Amino acid sequence: MHRFHRYISLTLSLVFFYASSAEAQQDQAKREAYLEELIELQERPSSHDEYVNFHDASWLDWVERTGALPPNFEDIPSLPFLPDPLILDEGGENIPVKTQEQWKEKRAWIKEQVKHIISGTFPEAPEHTELTVLDEKFENGVKVEMIVLKFGKNDQIKLTLEIMTPPGEGPFPVFMTQWNHRGWAQIALRRGYIGVVYAGADAKDDTQAYLERYPEHDWSTLMRRAWGAQRAVDYLYTLPSVDTSKIAITGHSRNGKQSLLAAAFDERIDAVISSSGGTGGEFPYRYTDERHSNESIEFLNVRRTHWFHPRIRFYTGREHKMPIDQNSLMALIAPDALLLSSSIREGGGGDAWAVEQMYLSLRGVYEFLGVPEKLGIRLRDGGHGVSSRDIEAYVDWLDIQFGRKDMRWENKLFYHYSFDKWKDISGENIDPTVFPVVAESYDVLTNQKGEKIKTAEAWQEKKEDIKKQINWVLGDEPAGVSASPIRQLSRREDYITSLINRPSPENGEKMNIAPYNALGDYLYGSLYYPTNEQGEMKTRADGKIPVVIYLHKYSNTGFDAELTDLFENILSRGMAVLAMDMIGFGTRIEEGTYFYQRYPHWSKLGKMVSDTRAAIDALETLDFVDQDKVYLAGYSLGGTVSLFTAALDDRVTATAVVSAYTPLRDREGNEGLEGIKAYSHLYGLLPRLGFFLGNENRLPVDYNEIISAIAPKPLLVIAPELDRHADFDNVRESIKEASTVYRLYDAKDHLEFKSPHEFSGFTTSQNAFQREMLVNWLDAIASDKKTESIHLK
Repeated sequence: MHRFHRYISLTLSLVFFYASSAEAQQDQAKREAYLEELIELQERPSSHDEYVNFHDASWLDWVERTGALPPNFEDIPSLPFLPDPLILDEGGENIPVKTQEQWKEKRAWIKEQVKHIISGTFPEAPEHTELTVLDEKFENGVKVEMIVLKFGKNDQIKLTLEIMTPPGEGPFPVFMTQWNHRGWAQIALRRGYIGVVYAGADAKDDTQAYLERYPEHDWSTLMRRAWGAQRAVDYLYTLPSVDTSKIAITGHSRNGKQSLLAAAFDERIDAVISSSGGTGGEFPYRYTDERHSNESIEFLNVRRTHWFHPRIRFYTGREHKMPIDQNSLMALIAPDALLLSSSIREGGGGDAWAVEQMYLSLRGVYEFLGVPEKLGIRLRDGGHGVSSRDIEAYVDWLDIQFGRKDMRWENKLFYHYSFDKWKDISGENIDPTVFPVVAESYDVLTNQKGEKIKTAEAWQEKKEDIKKQINWVLGDEPAGVSASPIRQLSRREDYITSLINRPSPENGEKMNIAPYNALGDYLYGSLYYPTNEQGEMKTRADGKIPVVIYLHKYSNTGFDAELTDLFENILSRGMAVLAMDMIGFGTRIEEGTYFYQRYPHWSKLGKMVSDTRAAIDALETLDFVDQDKVYLAGYSLGGTVSLFTAALDDRVTATAVVSAYTPLRDREGNEGLEGIKAYSHLYGLLPRLGFFLGNENRLPVDYNEIISAIAPKPLLVIAPELDRHADFDNVRESIKEASTVYRLYDAKDHLEFKSPHEFSGFTTSQNAFQREMLVNWLDAIASDKKTESIHLK
C-alpha cells in the first residue's frame, strides 16, 4: 500500500513537472516572440550616446548579452491609471495599506521594482573616504572650498565638490545641486544655505569612472550620479557647520530626475525639488505616450540610451503594464519634503496635467503619513528653462519646509478636476438604471420599436435620436449667438503664442482669425494655406480651396510645431489647414481651469465640439473656401472631437481620425483600459458618463452609433492594432456595425478602416505611414477620386 502511495505521489509529481515545464516553455516562446516584434516596431537608435551601460554599446547588445526578455504581458495586470502606492498586490488581491508595517513592506517592494526596471542595481556606501582640499578662499565672508572625495578600492574613484559656506556660526541648512547649476547655489547661499555643487552632471561628471570600478552593477547613468550625490551627503554628515536635519537636493531636467533617485534611496536627504524633470521626473510613464506630446519611453531611451536601465524599453507601448510608475518612486521620498515643478506650456517634453496627476496621487501617501504639508507643486509659465525668480521660489519652499520662514505656500492647480467635485458643483445625480440595457446582439439598424430599419429615410429618424443622445452626453450648451462674419484675416496672435512653437510649413503662409474678427466665442484660429512663387494663396481655377480643420491631441501646447510635417503635406496637395487650441490646452489652459464652475451642466468635450462647429461657421464667411470641401481630421483627442462634431454637423464633408476611440459599452472588452473613466474621472471631458460606471451597457450612445450618424459622409478610421488605449476587436466590430448604415445609403466605399500593426502614435518618424495614409485619403476626397472600400481583417 505504501509503495502504491509512493507510486501515485511520484506520478503526480512528474505530471506537475511536465505540465509546469510545458507552461514555462510556452511562456518563454511568447516572450521571445514579443521581443522580436518589439525590436521590429521600435524606432531605430538615433542617439549620439555611445553606450547603454559599462558592458554594452547598444540596447540590442544588452539584449543579446543578458538574454533578457520582456514580461509575458498576458499574465500581468493592466493598470491604465496610476498605480496606487497605498495598495499591496495591486491588480491582484488589492490589499489597502493601513499600517506602518504594510507601508514598510510596500516601500521595500517599490525599491526592488525601481532597481529592476528603472535604475539598475548599485553598490553600498563605501566604508572609507579620503578628503583632498584643492582650493580654499574667502569671498565677502563666504568660505569657498573646492575639494575631492576619494573612495572605493584603493581610493580609485572620486567626487569633486564645491562648498560655499555663509558667514556665521551655523549650523546651516544645505542646498545641494549639480555642477551646471552653480548659479542656483549662489542664490541659496544669499538666503543662508550652504551651497554644495557636485560633479554629477554633463558639465562635469566624475561618476563616469564608477562604471569601471563597479562592473558587477547594472546601474544607469542617472542612478550612478544619484549615488554620487549620496556620497556628498556622507561628507556633509561629518561637518559641524551642517544642519543634517535640513539637507535639500534639487536639479533641472535630467538633473531633476537624478535628484529624485538620490532622495528615494537616501533618507538623510530631507527635501528634494524636481524642476522640469519630464519623463523620469515629474511625469508618470503612463501619460508620456504620444497622446500627451511628452518624451515617451521609446523616444527618450533611443536618444539617451544610458540614462535609464535598458529593461524599461520593454514597456514601450505597454506602459499600463508597468507594476510601478514615477509616483511609486516619489512615494519613497515621503515623509520628507517634495516639490514638483514644471511649466504649464513647456513644449517638447512638458505636461502640467501629468504633473498634477502625480501630485494628486502622492497626496494620499503624504496624508497617510500625517505630513500633507510636506508635498508641494509649483507650475510656472514659460518654456523649459528657469530663471532667478524660480530659484528664489524654490528656496521659499525650502524655508517653509525647514521652519525658517513663516510664509504661505499655495499649491495652485490648473487642471484640478474630480468627478465628485463636479457632482457637488452641478448637483446632478443620474440613475443609470432608468436607461435601457443595450444587448450584446444590438443592431444599430433597429429602431426604438425593435423593427429593422431598411431604408435611408427610415434611418434618418434613428439618426435624429442618436444626435439627441450625443447632445445629452455633451451636456447642456448655454444659449449663444454666432460670431460676426470675418472681415479680414490678421497677423495678430494671442500674446501667449510667443511661448509656443507653432507649425511653420515652408510651402505656405499663416494668417489668423483674431477675436475682433471672431471665431466662435472670441477665439483665435490659424489658417495655413499653400502659396505660389509670388507668395500668394494658391487656389484652384475657380478661386476656391478645400480646408482641413485639424484638431490636436492631449498636448499642453495645443497645436504645435510637431505638426509642421503634416501641415506641409496637406498644403502640398492644394488644401488649407485651420488649427486652433482647444479649451484647456495651449493658449487656453487657464480658460479650462474653472470651466465647470462656470458651466456646471455643459462639458469640456461639448465646448470643444461647439468651438469646432464655430470654426466651420467662420470658414463659411471666407469667399475663397470651398464650402463643399470642409474636412475634419485629428489624432487621439482631436479624433474624438472630430467624430462627435461630424455626427452632429452635416456641413462636414469628410472626416479622418487616428486612434480616436474605443467602444465603451463592452465592460469586459474594456477591462484593463481607461474606458469611460477617462472621460468622466481622468480628463473631465464628459462628466455625465461617470454615472454609468458598472452600468456601461446602459450608456445611451456609443461610438458605433456616433460613426453611423456620420453616414453617408466619407470617413477614414485609422486604428493601430497595438494601441493600448483601445480594444482593437471592439473598434473593428464598431466599424462593421456602422458599415451596415453606409450600405443603406449605397455608400459602402465612403467608410474606410485601416489598422496598421503599430503602437498608437501619429507625429513621430515611426508613424509617418499613418500620416501619409491620412493625407492621401483627404487628397483623394478633395480631388473627387474614388477612395478604397472598407477593409476589415
